[in-house]
Amino acid sequence: MTSIDYQLGDRLSYRQLAHALQNGFSPIVEVESMDGIYTVRFHHANGVSELSDNDGRVLSFLGTGEIRDKLGQLGLHHGVLTFADQCGDEMIGVPGRAMSPDEMLTYGTRIAFK
Repeated sequence: MTSIDYQLGDRLSYRQLAHALQNGFSPIVEVESMDGIYTVRFHHANGVSELSDNDGRVLSFLGTGEIRDKLGQLGLHHGVLTFADQCGDEMIGVPGRAMSPDEMLTYGTRIAFK
């Protein structure tokens, strides 16, 4: 674990991410799809941080291309694409169980940023 992990909160701006990566930060990158809108999360030793703007609002993207370009420029090579899970279909009464965050990362799709 690097010392930078101790300084990270639940929101992380692009500038903070760049600084953290230069200081040894090595997160698991999650790109979550929610019906065509994507958000980025960084899983690290002290929890999870979401990519946000400078005002702390979580950034959302309409495709993975912009995410790939932004994160690739910082030297990140890959991440895991996950999907906001609907665990059942209330219209036809199909029961289900929502996946845990760990299951989402385990069974997600590996994606490249470079």
